[in-house]
Amino acid sequence: MERRVGTVSRGIRCPIIREGDDLADIIVENVLEAAKSEGFDIRDRDVVAVTESIVARAQGNYASVDAIAQDVKNKLGGETVGVIFPILSRNRFSICLKGIARGAKKVVLMLSYPSDEVGNELVSLDQLDEAGVNPYSDVLDVKRYRELFGENRHPFTGVDYVQYYSDLIESEGAEVEVIFANHPKEILNYTKKVLNCDIHSRERTKRLLKKNGAEVVCGMDDILTAPVDGSGCNEDYGLLGSNKSTEEAVKLFPRTAKCMELVLNIQKQFLDKTGKHVEVMVYGDGAFKDPVGKIWELADPCVSVANTEGLIGTPNEVKLKYLADNDFKELSGQALKDAVSARIKEKKEDLVGDMAAQGTTPRRLTDLIGSLCDLTSGSGDKGTPVILVQGYFDNYTS
Repeated sequence: MERRVGTVSRGIRCPIIREGDDLADIIVENVLEAAKSEGFDIRDRDVVAVTESIVARAQGNYASVDAIAQDVKNKLGGETVGVIFPILSRNRFSICLKGIARGAKKVVLMLSYPSDEVGNELVSLDQLDEAGVNPYSDVLDVKRYRELFGENRHPFTGVDYVQYYSDLIESEGAEVEVIFANHPKEILNYTKKVLNCDIHSRERTKRLLKKNGAEVVCGMDDILTAPVDGSGCNEDYGLLGSNKSTEEAVKLFPRTAKCMELVLNIQKQFLDKTGKHVEVMVYGDGAFKDPVGKIWELADPCVSVANTEGLIGTPNEVKLKYLADNDFKELSGQALKDAVSARIKEKKEDLVGDMAAQGTTPRRLTDLIGSLCDLTSGSGDKGTPVILVQGYFDNYTS
């Protein structure tokens, strides 16, 4: 019988993960138990995806505020530090900022505007237009910002992040000065020692700071790249991808090398126990944007921390709509189905530049599948940190 269902994404319930748990065994066991209880089979090229959160927890990859403070002090001198382009997030940045402030005497906090890198607004574009402010050239201090825009609370969290971050810095005994600007070199009028906190534009920011005379430039990916007093660390991403654990600690992004060991272990266990070759990935934030809140979800440095080889690359698909409306517009019914099926079966291995592929999603497989998994698992109390995606690599002829 012809299969009538395409891609299916299932959240797999698992026990609460603790440090030291054998994560590979737990994941394989729970996916197989889910298959048994729900009556589905594991197939070749199924994708088993694991959220980075439980991987980091199993790794015990945590760091204290004191560890952050010590590393910031060691690398940036412990005096006046420019902290530029942080995202507006209590979960993502507040505990990191606490550590940064604890490791400095003064923090000059430079916020991008009208929004941060991932779309959290300080002010709206309409407010800028009304005030006659050009965010590409105008630099504002707090007084001028308040005169023009007053108090602006985040529409979802209700937090005034200008006040919140200022209070947090002062609570750690550091002096704070806040400015609003969008060119990295502006911070150099206040200090030559800079910690840039942007995520996806960080390399450009570092380059511009160094070019314009900064003495010391560190990104968030340069802090806690090695343990401090026995803390966790991340050799590749430092503090990037970290989340609040407690008021005095963060959970760091899982370590890449250990993640690779994990995905290969899981893949091998499925092959040994089912005879099926599955693909495996550890995923973080999805790469999608909320059209209402205007927030780009990707606050992690990447979607896929580690993945098996079969998930490398981009989709190689033809657009059914294009074929139906163009190449086979005179056909219908079974004749149309047969023609489209034949076209799919004979498609080239690389469709770049082929008009029949226009409109297909030009993204990496890991970004697409990771986004699907992030939406399936959610970020709250669903209790499904493992996702099983089936049929993703099927097409109309499968």
